[in-house]
Amino acid sequence: MHGAFSENDLSDVIAADKAHVWHHLVQHKPFETSDPRIIVEGKGMRVWDQNGKEWLDAVSGAVWTVNVGYGRESIAKAVYDQVLKMNYFAQAAGSVPGALFAEKLIEKMPGMSRVYYVNSGSEANEKAFKLIRQIAHKKYGGKKTKILYRERDYHGSTLATMSAGGQDERNAQYGPFAPDFVRVPHCMEYRKHELGPELAALSGREFGIACANEIEKVILREGPETVGALCLEPVTAGGGVIEAPEGYWDRVQEICKQYQVLLHIDEVVCGVGRTGTWFGYQHYGIQPDFVTMAKGVASGYAAIACLVTTEEVFDMFKDDATDPMNYFRDISTFGGCTAGPAAALENMRIIEDENLLENCIAMGERMNANLKALMEKHEVIGDVRGKGLFQGCELVTDRTTKDPVPEAKAQAVVAECGKHGVIIGVTNRSIPGRNNTLCFSPALIATADDIDQITDAVDKALTAVFG
Repeated sequence: MHGAFSENDLSDVIAADKAHVWHHLVQHKPFETSDPRIIVEGKGMRVWDQNGKEWLDAVSGAVWTVNVGYGRESIAKAVYDQVLKMNYFAQAAGSVPGALFAEKLIEKMPGMSRVYYVNSGSEANEKAFKLIRQIAHKKYGGKKTKILYRERDYHGSTLATMSAGGQDERNAQYGPFAPDFVRVPHCMEYRKHELGPELAALSGREFGIACANEIEKVILREGPETVGALCLEPVTAGGGVIEAPEGYWDRVQEICKQYQVLLHIDEVVCGVGRTGTWFGYQHYGIQPDFVTMAKGVASGYAAIACLVTTEEVFDMFKDDATDPMNYFRDISTFGGCTAGPAAALENMRIIEDENLLENCIAMGERMNANLKALMEKHEVIGDVRGKGLFQGCELVTDRTTKDPVPEAKAQAVVAECGKHGVIIGVTNRSIPGRNNTLCFSPALIATADDIDQITDAVDKALTAVFG
């Protein structure tokens, strides 16, 4: 290990963790006879656990977050300097880093103008939902309250965001959910056969437009006067790393304008460089009304998330100052922390100065090519897809039927990669019977050697699990 942590005996840390910490997304029964993994240190693309084992992190902190890599002293210093000077004041007042980062962020988002600070992606999406509902009451007599969301998309873990959750296993046992959230079909061309014979017969741009038209059918079924917004991920993340086909986004924009439906793009995963542009939606030439972001905003060096909207939306909440109810009556306690925007400013500077967007595109192309080469070798790989350093590899038992491998088999590939010192991801407990996609999202600093080490581990893991 290369950092400052110098204790060799971590038995007290492990004991404290096992006795008191409730880990995320983990069944704890095995910890009665084994130890949880504790990540002690990170530098660049690599992390070290309590046993001193080195890992190449191909998922940026396990959940697509550490975009600029570990051990960035300049970000740590920016946070230290800021919190020493002024650590917190409720966002009813402003802060120096809050103002400066908002200005910098808006420069990257033509057409957007206002930044609302919160502390998580779930919270950012929930704030957007509240704004949409308030607009329905302010402008449409309380009628346009319905929010459309897409099958396989994920927008958070609060009850409201789970109400817009397109992953049924993540939602299981947590209902009942909030009313007026309505699902639309996914747009995954690889699994178009699951969408009915009409869509299954199409491909490419025709398929993309037809998938968008399915959204229009839902709007017409529900009644356009009842539908207030459509919430979509630019690239579906935990639902299988799915990019929409050509033609989809242009048609989505047309539909939203035609029926006065606000377009909410959830960039919690894709935002701040993950796909090779500042934001995923910018690949497709669309203009959203709301954009939410979190993970990569400060690369995990401080908790920060943002809801960004247009001046047109903002103006709706100050048109009558005499009405005491006519503003966004909301607060996020930790939206007032200054560490987040201070870290985000330095995070953005690093991405710019080190040309990490360009590197993301180049290394994303290399990873995609490497995975497609593995596809020629391993029959179990049914599809390779993604954008930038956000790639997915779907595993199937038969390429003709496209039957997914069992979830346990896909997880076994992850475990085998771990034996080679590489941490990769996999869809899990998300889509019933469809948790079969390996996920890759290495930091934007990844080198060709890093990419090759990741895909080499996958090659060995697939051989070990499937032969």
